[in-house]
Amino acid sequence: MKIAVSGKGGSGKSTVAAQLVRCFTLHQKPVFAVDADPDANLGLVLGLDPEELDKLRPLVELQDVIEAKNYGGGALVDLNPNVNDVLENYTLQEECLRFLKMGAIKQGGSACYCKENSFLNSVLTTMLLDREEAVVMDMSAGIEHLTRGTSRGIKMMLVVVEPTRAGLNTALAVDRLAGDLEIDQVLFVGNKIRTEADREYLESSLPPDRFAGMVAFSEQVLERARRGEPLVSTEGDLLPGLEKIYKQVCGR
Repeated sequence: MKIAVSGKGGSGKSTVAAQLVRCFTLHQKPVFAVDADPDANLGLVLGLDPEELDKLRPLVELQDVIEAKNYGGGALVDLNPNVNDVLENYTLQEECLRFLKMGAIKQGGSACYCKENSFLNSVLTTMLLDREEAVVMDMSAGIEHLTRGTSRGIKMMLVVVEPTRAGLNTALAVDRLAGDLEIDQVLFVGNKIRTEADREYLESSLPPDRFAGMVAFSEQVLERARRGEPLVSTEGDLLPGLEKIYKQVCGR
């Protein structure tokens, strides 16, 4: 299963992405956890070693590797370099989990095929289309790392939305972007639900048949985040509703 998770900053998308990753690991299923958000918080939310995370370079900054993949440099750009060794050598590994940072997309014209972007595209294509492991990508709201080519590998986009007007506006914008990339399944995850009114607000504002689930607000998760502790170590640490969402996602 290849899943992209997006939503407004502060909506809890990194928490939802991390909890989904831990659902895979708790079920002993190999999974890539991909931090494609420039804020790069997924590793900390997963509870990975902060010192090791600091040492892990974002893929876009591996200039020596990028040059080597483009036959030592020059003006020509290899649009399809072999990057399997990158997935072995530039990820943090914890049992069946592999974690990597993508880094920020380089800006350019619509026809730009700069080496860094071509390299990132090849990494994503390999993970999404050529590898058997599950993938959970923590995206920015702009889902800028996905192209029409790589989006073919995404089986589901989960849009995390909190019950606010700003959260709703971002969710609708992400839904449109995902539609432009022709991603077949785009589902919403209501997050930080405190009351029945929160639930009704989201269900009345978005297609109710496109909700993967609702996740209640958790003081325990907030306290763990403040202390920098792992949010999920055992099944008992999962937010209410996450296991159901995991089973629904994997069953589709």
